Formats: sequence, structure tokens, C-alpha cells
Amino acid sequence: MEYLDLAPIRRARGIVKLPGSKSISNRILLLAALAQGETRIHDLLESDDTTVMLGALKTLGVVCTPAGTGSVTVTGVDGAFPVKRADLFLGNAGTAFRPLTAVAALAGGEYRLSGVARMHERPIGHLVDALRQLGANITYLGVEGFPPLAVKPGSLKHVDAVSVRGDVSSQFVTALLIALPLLRESIQVEVQGELISKPYVEITLNTMHRFGVQVARSDWSAFTIPAAAGYRSPGDIHVEGDASSASYFLAAGAISGLSGGGPVRVTGVGRNSIQGDVAFTGILERMGAAITMGDNWIEAGASARGRFAAIDADLNHIPDAAMTVAMAALYADGPSTLRNIGSWRVKETDRIAAMATELRKLGAAVEEGADFLRITPPPRLAAHAVIDTYDDHRMAMCFSLAALGGVAVRINDPRCVAKTFPQFFDVLRSISEH
Repeated sequence: MEYLDLAPIRRARGIVKLPGSKSISNRILLLAALAQGETRIHDLLESDDTTVMLGALKTLGVVCTPAGTGSVTVTGVDGAFPVKRADLFLGNAGTAFRPLTAVAALAGGEYRLSGVARMHERPIGHLVDALRQLGANITYLGVEGFPPLAVKPGSLKHVDAVSVRGDVSSQFVTALLIALPLLRESIQVEVQGELISKPYVEITLNTMHRFGVQVARSDWSAFTIPAAAGYRSPGDIHVEGDASSASYFLAAGAISGLSGGGPVRVTGVGRNSIQGDVAFTGILERMGAAITMGDNWIEAGASARGRFAAIDADLNHIPDAAMTVAMAALYADGPSTLRNIGSWRVKETDRIAAMATELRKLGAAVEEGADFLRITPPPRLAAHAVIDTYDDHRMAMCFSLAALGGVAVRINDPRCVAKTFPQFFDVLRSISEH
């Protein structure tokens, strides 16, 4: 297996220009494809997941023209894909698979959607059930409730509302919200149970608004698509820097600050961000980080030396950045508890189990529950731990922070970071002093 050995990092200090947000990039690409008019997208993330989305759109007949580094021009199809029969391979990209399932179900064509083995283990049944309420024709090609899927033209019918579970994945709600304007009629999405990861749905609503569709929200339990809604290109649109990726470098600045290093500044995201993972900075502050923020930048150091304050926090609103909180807990003065993170179970891997296993390799005592982790840090991190990454980009990026504990660490399969941040280790190296 390929691996990367990270030497102990004495301190981290510097400035990082963030890549574009994966969540925003794939939403903008799909909405630009569905819109009327031509959209010029700037600062688009270049990664495996966006490559998957671009490839799928091109397969469906959407013209996507490179327009320089990090830019692409998408010629919208006004809700009607030219290609009516296609096989779509979508890797392990949930931000592509779930929304494209919903759009394909309403597009009047025959499509097969599949992915890597792990994608076929990630549930999609609640989204399919919701689409079938509209008359969509979707068949499971493997295990009931999971991809791969076959979609055929359905007998779509008018309904006033469609219901969907909200406590498994917010991507089910996002997928419906993106697809339903194709019906050009008023319809409500009713959320059953507590909606998790609300900030990601907020990103969806914000991006839809930029493409001319204003969704009315009733708390987080119902969303109303207006009649005759249709996507219109905003012309030029810029992708924010990725706030989830920012968490690793902000944590590096704060951890380094405990021993006199730091700060680290990230650019491309700031106080005006539409991404919920910016709230990670508030968790870092509670632990003892010193955070400063501008319109388009955030900087992190430490307010004191020694150890972070242990934390007990509900992190349902920042599930991706919560993984970075787990790493920060290794540098705390006592046990930390991360609560309401059950969505980790159905991500790129079972992240609760994976994090627990790999944290123990560093010497931590870890209690694992259905939707929580309790992490008791060791007096000193175990040296030369060999970290397995489970083909999960966030596992690889998170565990690089162990090197800030003054120990060498080996990261297996480091190329998995290409899913969202191909240059991650080069950027980490650029702010590290050994």
C-alpha cells in the first residue's frame, strides 16, 4: 500500500489559500446545468468529486467548457437534458449521486446510476421513497434501499407535498429541493424527524436563490417551492473557499500555538461565509484557541500555552469539521465528548468506528457510541502510528494533525485526499517547520 511518512512538525505558521468548497462547487455545477443561460463559474474546486459531477453532466449532454484555471463555462439546458439514455458512474461522491438521482427521476429519460463499492453501501432508500410519491420510476439493481439504481420515465403526478426523512442524511432534502423546480409547480417538502446537518441545506437554499429560485422555509420542518420556479443563470458566480478544509489548518495554527507556534491564516472564507463549518471556529475558541476573522479570511493561534480545555459539544451542525474537533481533543486537558454525530456512520466510511480505531493507535482512550465519541487524550501521543484512511479523504487530512504532537506518523493511502483537496499535503508542508 502507498503511504506517506510525516515527520514531527515543530510548529505551523503561515497563510493558506483554500481550494473551492466541494459542497458549493457541485451544487453550482448542477444548477448551472439546469438553468436557462450560460454560467461562468470561477474558483471551482478541482478534485475527484467535481470531476465526477462534470463528467456526468457532459454525459447528459451539457456543454461544459474550461475557461482557465479553476474556471468553467456551463451552457444550461433549461431543465431538459439532451441525452435521454445514459450510464452515470459517480464514484463515492454523495454530493453528485443524491441530487442527480432526484434530477434524473424527473428528467424523462432512462439512466443507470452507480458508484464505487462504498457508495453502494450508503443508504438512498428514503430519497427514492420520496421521489416515488411523485410517480418516479426507480428500481434498485442490488440491495433494496441502496445504489446502484435504474431510473426510467415515470408517471409524474401533482401532489401538494412530498415527505422525506431528515435524520439520516441532509443530502436527501438537498436533492429534492434542487430537483423539484423542474416540475414548475408549487410543492412542499415535509421533513420527517429532526433534520441533521442543517447548514448544508442552508448552502442549498442560498445557491438556489442565486439561480433565481427562492424557497420558503418553515423552521426546518417544511420547505415550499414556488409555482413556475425555474433556474436562471446569474452570469458569473464565484465559489467560496472550502470551510471544511479550512478546519485542518486552523486547528494546526491553534495546536501549534499551544507551544509557541502559529498563527495560521486561511483565505477564501471568512465571517460572511454561507458554510456552516465556519462554526468550527467557535468550538476552537471554547477549547482555548485565539480566532480573528475578516470578510475573506480567518486566523487561528492559541490564547494560552499548555493544553486545550476539554469539550462536551453537540456537533450535529458541523459533521465534517467535527472530525477535526476529535483531533484537537488529543491536545486537551481531559476527556472530550462529541455528541450527535450519527451521520458519520453513513459517510465515505463508518467514521465513528474508523476514528475510534485510529485514535487508539495514537494512545487515546476512546469510548464509541451509536452517535458519539468520548476521547481521553494520552499524556503524550504514541510515536510512529500507522494510520489507515479507509479511502476517506477526511481521515487522511485529520490524522496529519498528529504530527503537531511532536511524533512521526504514517498515513496510508494518502492519495485519497484527491476527493476534495489533491494538494493537501503540499499545502501542509508549506506552513510546517520541522
